[in-house]
Amino acid sequence: MKVKLLFFAALREQLGRPAEELELPANVATVAALRDHLRARGGEWAQVFAPNRPVRAAVNQDMVQAEARIKAGDEVAFFPPVTGG
Repeated sequence: MKVKLLFFAALREQLGRPAEELELPANVATVAALRDHLRARGGEWAQVFAPNRPVRAAVNQDMVQAEARIKAGDEVAFFPPVTGG
């Protein structure tokens, strides 16, 4: 399934990109599984999505918890817990 990822604030700076489209394997069906999948890329991805790092998520512009399900075509945004304007 393909999803659109958005990265905000410090996450965007660390990853060097504001967004990307990503084809996910069938076993990635929750926000937590998506974080694990991204962390497995290594390098700065492993740092940004480390288990002890607080990262908030929204699916289709609704704030969600790690257990939230994702489906094809969803927009998943990641950002630090406090984002200034």
